[in-house]
Amino acid sequence: MSKIASGGELSRIMLAIKCVLSELDDIDTLIFDEIDSGVSGRAALKIAAKMKELSKTHQVICVTHLAQIAAFADEHKLISKEEKDGRTYTCIASLDYNGRKYELARIMGGLTVTQSILNSAEELLSSAEIDD
Repeated sequence: MSKIASGGELSRIMLAIKCVLSELDDIDTLIFDEIDSGVSGRAALKIAAKMKELSKTHQVICVTHLAQIAAFADEHKLISKEEKDGRTYTCIASLDYNGRKYELARIMGGLTVTQSILNSAEELLSSAEIDD
């Protein structure tokens, strides 16, 4: 199957299988890497809702580049790279609410984070909590 499906497609297939079999599964932690690959906003919201449902019985770790998916997370970690003395380091930082809002806005808005985009990010976070 890996020869005909992309990594994102395989992740979405795995998500569907895990949702169906979640009560029979002994696996505690599920990792989805870029499950949003090639997905539109509406589909991303559906994926996010399924992952949120799955997170009630499993620990779910998701690497994503879509604000619609990230907004549904209980906790956010920002992963970045930094170069120092000719070496590259990976940095991981826990984000508080304001950090979450800013990073969602950055994903949504590109180079400049405006107040309007911050408001949209806050609205997205609020709607994800309501759907919980």
